[in-house]
Amino acid sequence: MRKKRILVLILTAILPVCILTCAGTTTASAQPIAAARAECVIEVTSKRILSQCNAQTPLPNASTTKILTAILIIDDCRLDESIEIPAQAAGTQGSSIYLKAGERYTVEELLYGLMLRSGNDAAVTLALHHSGSIEAFAQAMNEKAAMLGATDSHFVNPHGLPDKRHKTTARDLALIAAYAMGNETFRTIVSTQYYAARGWYNKNKMLSSYEGANGIKTGFTTAAGRCLVTSAERGGMTLVCVVLGAPQMYERTAQLLDKAFTEFTMTDLIDFALLPTNVGVRERFSYPLKEDEYAKITSDIQLSDPLPQKNGAIAGCVKIFLANNLIFSQNLYIMEEK
Repeated sequence: MRKKRILVLILTAILPVCILTCAGTTTASAQPIAAARAECVIEVTSKRILSQCNAQTPLPNASTTKILTAILIIDDCRLDESIEIPAQAAGTQGSSIYLKAGERYTVEELLYGLMLRSGNDAAVTLALHHSGSIEAFAQAMNEKAAMLGATDSHFVNPHGLPDKRHKTTARDLALIAAYAMGNETFRTIVSTQYYAARGWYNKNKMLSSYEGANGIKTGFTTAAGRCLVTSAERGGMTLVCVVLGAPQMYERTAQLLDKAFTEFTMTDLIDFALLPTNVGVRERFSYPLKEDEYAKITSDIQLSDPLPQKNGAIAGCVKIFLANNLIFSQNLYIMEEK
């Protein structure tokens, strides 16, 4: 079988990851906004990093740890399971939903307490329910993180209370949060401003102050400083922004998100491939691009020769590159009878 290779050059490109320095910037009113110790903005579906600063530096991350705790529980446990609050969880230090030993809550209720009110007692209860011990749950957290590509992290507890061994990076936390936002239950919980069943308000002010915000989690300890992971959607693009050690976490997050939403647009990559009319992909794929990045998109199309006749048959493959970086690859199929 002979392969037909078509190389299409569209315009000129820049690197697919845009690097920001962590220097503070000013608003239009000339008020300075302090940068975070580490920052990362990622697009959720493609996992493309749109901006970053010190994003691979391991740092304490306080209660943003609960993002991983929540998605691990959601992935592995039934929401309607009833849990008796263990004595080990009641009275856990730090932020709390004031659980008492012997009370019963569902997994779902505890997840709302975990993510809206940052209940450390809820975190311990859920961890013990999942794994039987904090140590075993921490192992499960690290395994999940590694599976998601969060390779520079090490978690030792489900809540983020201070421990010198407990660290993550802005990049790792962005990857974890992007994965979590792909889960409908997680999205519903973290976007809830008021949970009427228990009378809990969400501590995350971004939900009411930033257009398009739909999550995720705040955090603070003296060691970690102010930490915030935010998800926001505009124009069909969902971004996650992580700031660790941010004196002005809300203002800096809004600034980073505004910049990314202004500079990037979700773009259907298949539009860059010159395909025969009866050949296509089963799933289209959009990717965040800057306007000047359309410049060096190339497509490498390999077609079977002769093309198969049967509808749905594999007809070859297509690869899309930004500069020399592969950003999309998928089989091509016959989409209609000849």
